[in-house]
Amino acid sequence: MFPTTCILLICLLSSLSHLTIASSLNLNLTLPHQHPYPEAVAQEVQRRVNASLSRREMLSVKDQQCAVGNPIDDCWRCGSNWANNRQKLADCGIGFGQDAMGGKGGQIYIVTDSSDRDPANPTPGTLRHAVIQTEPLWIIFSADMTIKLKVELIVNSFKTIDGRGFSVHVTGGGCITLQYVSNIIIHNIHVHHCKPAGNTNIASSPTHVGWRGKSDGDGISLFSARKIWIDHCSLSYCADGLIDAIMGSTGITISNNYFAHHDEVMLLGHADNYLPDSGMQVTIAFNHFGEALVQRMPRCRRGYIHVVNNDFTQWEMYAIGGSANPTINSQGNRYTAPADQNAKEVTKRVDTNEGDWADWNWRTEGDIMVNGAFFVPSGAGMSTQYARASSIEPKSVGLIDRLTVTAGVFGDPRDSSRSESYPGYSGSGTTTGGTTNTGSGGSSGGDGDYFGMIFGSNAQPSPPSNAILLSLLIILILYVTTNHGGLLSLPLFLTLLL
Repeated sequence: MFPTTCILLICLLSSLSHLTIASSLNLNLTLPHQHPYPEAVAQEVQRRVNASLSRREMLSVKDQQCAVGNPIDDCWRCGSNWANNRQKLADCGIGFGQDAMGGKGGQIYIVTDSSDRDPANPTPGTLRHAVIQTEPLWIIFSADMTIKLKVELIVNSFKTIDGRGFSVHVTGGGCITLQYVSNIIIHNIHVHHCKPAGNTNIASSPTHVGWRGKSDGDGISLFSARKIWIDHCSLSYCADGLIDAIMGSTGITISNNYFAHHDEVMLLGHADNYLPDSGMQVTIAFNHFGEALVQRMPRCRRGYIHVVNNDFTQWEMYAIGGSANPTINSQGNRYTAPADQNAKEVTKRVDTNEGDWADWNWRTEGDIMVNGAFFVPSGAGMSTQYARASSIEPKSVGLIDRLTVTAGVFGDPRDSSRSESYPGYSGSGTTTGGTTNTGSGGSSGGDGDYFGMIFGSNAQPSPPSNAILLSLLIILILYVTTNHGGLLSLPLFLTLLL
């Protein structure tokens, strides 16, 4: 009874939220590719996590070893024949990039050659030859390989780069460029030591070769790209950003990645005065921000950024920064501040006076602050701007270890002293320990409330079904009477519930 009733209640709340959501949001729907209900997407991420965690608690001990409660991994990884059904991954996305199809429905292309001899005339069997094709392709690899690019790798639309099963490294010039394309999935590859390169001819399709100037040296660069999903990658040591999304890119999910050894980690937005980036919508979920990171996790300009259930274990300047009034919704993250007393603040408004950013919508909900970390919120707070993302009570983030345990490429080390080791470079960072401080919206509650499981508790939740149903009923009544009292009567809702 419980699972079915719980799901029905969640669906009912979700459906009701759509009735008034348009009037409560400040959106410019003339911007191309902008999702009309960003808060509904944020709420759907919560629902998916809650559902995955709920299913896990009902499984046997053996099955629980597979299902960790991470909704992306649990969607495909527990199948014994996942390698024969790789394209199932395309159905497992969450957040703003969940519609990224990648190469779903296309043929499997097996990369057998790690070389990059001629970027203007790629050799069949190479990664460069695969990604420039015009038809949808699901690209996999025949063996462990390190692909040292001469120049940036220009990827065409409807491609999945799937490194599962082997250790695949992409390094060198560029590295990966997603420009004016859509429907890309990049999964389970190492991207590191990328450097500026170019001023040469590069193929971008089987029939087009064009002159490219010098690239910035980003790990993964998004330029007017949409429907993009970057999942389970390990990124480090690049000349510019590890992931940069600019020039109107939108519909992006960055999930389950491991970031380390880098200064400016992630840039979202081209320039303060570039208006099309107001339509940028990005979900950042289940990532581990590891050792030797300095800033920009992310640094946002305009747009709507949902930062949910990530583990921030180190920064030197700040974790989340922005300018030009981006909306930042931080939920259920763990922020561990460095030892430096001058770098405890999670947030930074870049080159902006407080009088100008006081009304920016930056919210922390259910985040846990460690070692003196603190988040400076601003703007709407609990107003209608966040109504559809804050209809559940946040709890402490005791499940963060479970949700991020497999962040990065599968098979990489998982302990707190983890460091990346690559040919030609060695180095390691330190992780600062500390005591827990839940003063900013956190709670140590362990009541196992399934609505709060995205923020979790350390205890294994096994609440009585009657208590859960009573809690759900109370939440539903409060929701109805405060938000939709004029639409349906309470007796009718009780009838629907029963």
